[in-house]
Amino acid sequence: MRYTWIDAYLLEKTGVTKDLQKDWNWIRYHIGGKMFAAVCLGENDEPYYITLKLEPAEGDFLRSQYEDIIPGYYMNKMHWNSIKPDGAVPDELLKDLLDKSYQLVLGSFSKKKQKEILGGEA
Repeated sequence: MRYTWIDAYLLEKTGVTKDLQKDWNWIRYHIGGKMFAAVCLGENDEPYYITLKLEPAEGDFLRSQYEDIIPGYYMNKMHWNSIKPDGAVPDELLKDLLDKSYQLVLGSFSKKKQKEILGGEA
């Protein structure tokens, strides 16, 4: 996988936790108990997709621009997108998409819950 920085990048974000969903072999990243990103692992534990949530229009646009961005693997195809881990999506764009996914899921919580998650920073 060319995006070896993902784990450290996501865990630096306030309130992020991760787990391994053994049944799917996915490393999942959560904010407030809701998943916002995942690294989907294959049989040999090598990443085969990075999955994240985006606004539907942005996901559609990006899928039309990059062949390495596809509708969410095993996820709602409207809201989730998967990125090939050895593809040509620039690092800065992927960081931006991961940030947007984090903010989108964080924004789905009440202001009170957001403040709780962020440790009073909201």
